[in-house]
Amino acid sequence: MNKKSEVTTSVSKENNPDAQSGSSDRPEFDLTLPEWYLNRELTWLEFNRRVLHEGQDERTPLLERIMFLAIMGGNLDEFFMKRIGGLKQQVGAGVRKLTVDGRTPGEQIDECYAVVRNILVQKEELELELLSKLAEQEIRIVGYQELDKDQRKEVDNYFQENIYPLLTPQGMDPAHPFPFISNLSINLLVVTKYHHDAHPFLNRIKVPTGVGIPRFIRVGEEHLYIRFEDLIANNLAVVFPGLVVDSCTFFRVTRNAITEQAGANANDLLEVIETALRNRKFAEIVRLEVDAKMSATHRGMLAAELGIDEEKDVFTVEGIIGKRDLFEIASIDIPEFHYPLHQPLDHFQLSGDSPNIFHVIREKGALLLQHPYESFDSSVQRFLREASRDPKVLAIKMTLYRTSAGSRIIPYLLDAAQNGKQVAVVVELMARFDESANIRWAENLEEAGVHVTYGVVGLKTHSKVIFVVRRDFDGLRRYAHIGTGNYHAGTARMYSDLGILTSDRVIAQDLTELFNYLTTGYAPERNYRKLLPSPRVLKKALLEKIEREIASHSTKNPGKIQFKTNALEDKDITAALYRASMAGVQVDLLIRDTCRLRPGLPGLSENVRVISIVGRFLEHSRIYYFQNNGEEEYFIGSADIMKRNLEDRVEVITPVEPEELRKVLREILDVQLADQRSAWEMQPDGRYIQRTSKREKGSHDILIEKAEKRLSDAQALCRLEQKRLVKRKKGQRKK
Repeated sequence: MNKKSEVTTSVSKENNPDAQSGSSDRPEFDLTLPEWYLNRELTWLEFNRRVLHEGQDERTPLLERIMFLAIMGGNLDEFFMKRIGGLKQQVGAGVRKLTVDGRTPGEQIDECYAVVRNILVQKEELELELLSKLAEQEIRIVGYQELDKDQRKEVDNYFQENIYPLLTPQGMDPAHPFPFISNLSINLLVVTKYHHDAHPFLNRIKVPTGVGIPRFIRVGEEHLYIRFEDLIANNLAVVFPGLVVDSCTFFRVTRNAITEQAGANANDLLEVIETALRNRKFAEIVRLEVDAKMSATHRGMLAAELGIDEEKDVFTVEGIIGKRDLFEIASIDIPEFHYPLHQPLDHFQLSGDSPNIFHVIREKGALLLQHPYESFDSSVQRFLREASRDPKVLAIKMTLYRTSAGSRIIPYLLDAAQNGKQVAVVVELMARFDESANIRWAENLEEAGVHVTYGVVGLKTHSKVIFVVRRDFDGLRRYAHIGTGNYHAGTARMYSDLGILTSDRVIAQDLTELFNYLTTGYAPERNYRKLLPSPRVLKKALLEKIEREIASHSTKNPGKIQFKTNALEDKDITAALYRASMAGVQVDLLIRDTCRLRPGLPGLSENVRVISIVGRFLEHSRIYYFQNNGEEEYFIGSADIMKRNLEDRVEVITPVEPEELRKVLREILDVQLADQRSAWEMQPDGRYIQRTSKREKGSHDILIEKAEKRLSDAQALCRLEQKRLVKRKKGQRKK
């Protein structure tokens, strides 16, 4: 083992003699060495192996297995656009700096490609298996040639009426240069010739998307589908009349999405983002996918025209190109092929005929929200809806990172402005792939008189906060929602997130300081008493709390740290957790995807376990727990343990102090750490092994049941109180 005595980390007896009995035998580890850190990109790909496994697992309902296959397709698209695109930029810029795990950008690309190609083989095997199983259940995706005469006539008529007018065939010859190929579009490469002439003509047809035509076109009344591009390919005689179609194959390109310009000196951030979006459209290509029937000549021609390495950057696809579109099939409404229906419930203290939500928060205390187990609409959207209409509400402030067209968030903000309230919204324009939507939201809000700002130059605003100022009977009172997830009605039904509704006066004061920072961009002496915002406070606070846990640990009073987060990427926090393990502190990490730390290494991380939960919901919440010598601390918020979140973003982590809410967080952590259905445990080499037992219920199902019981118990108590009230009134009338 490589050690450097001048830069070693060990545990000193002097700090806590009781904790260090036998510590002189402990080896010393140089925590600067790359061998202790796993690669960010490779561990993210390992997460996608676990996602793929949900599609391979026969316990998963059939259409949900299709959904996981579609998720994998979308995830790999994003991986190439963001991660491979960024690495290729580094290679192009001559970056030689090694990552903390000791790899160059080029080495990371090569290793990622090897893993990706292995995953693709499994993906294509799974596609064949699932299409066969769908066919057994009379859900079939077929080729045009498999249709009978009447079915062909039906789809040919559909082509003539709905598709043909939208097509723009483009020739490729000296008079028609190679056309621009848009990102993630499905394209046909068509070779034609005259009947009595062997000279070939190359043509490209883009499959028109976003025009209301599904990728999988339904044929007849049964669940029989044909692919959009297959229908075009079998009607080329209409597109090229009088010509012989020699061949038709499909291809798809992926472009780099990392195109933002540095905004530190930008005079107009909105203009910078709009320019970046235009640049992204024409960004370099990082991947070419071709179907297996394409000739080597045409494959090489496309690679040359697109400026990519044919050997490395071209991927042959057996089966459906662009598997993310299988979401259309996964959404078929056949209940027995889906997970049991889960309808998000009202929070038990907001159910029934509960009064004004601000009265509930003031009288009941803080409320902890669990999505999607509890309804986003009847809690978060209700909070904003009532704030927009309540005549006693004077001001609403909010951060907006992502939202959806189906969400009522924007209309409620517009209503609030029209109702004469002061409304200020911090819109993050650089939320990846949501930039265009956020620009539109910002413009709509500004037109309605909302104060719109774009946060602090050079920092993404990733925090999830709504802040309401209300004139209560006893003066001004501030209310807030602080969450782990975006204000997005769609993801609130699929992502596992947490939020807190509170009127805590100290938290409210901290939020006043935070919004003043966001709307001015200045950070003078802003003292936060409870919140842990980044970039100035959070990382330092986490490191201090880890060191405090080390210092207070003893055999009589063992320390414990538990983090639940999407990623553990920051080297400093990882090294601190290694030190905690070496000191004997138990470290439990629920990490969804990227994790640099290697658990279970003797002497270094034998007190650490890393668990990943993959199931019907996407784990997205963040919980930070410190045993703190018996004075336990719980925090929730928007930040993952990544360098970018801790140093380059505005995040908000809030303490959860009411005992009844801490019990719920403890329950979540305990349920997920004990999961035997959806949990994967990381091995020292970075591999994951799925836990298996006869218990079929995973943590998501258990948490659904617990949410149902909370609501049921609250309703039963309410009925009991009503009976008591009726009995009391009867007794009063008798008197």
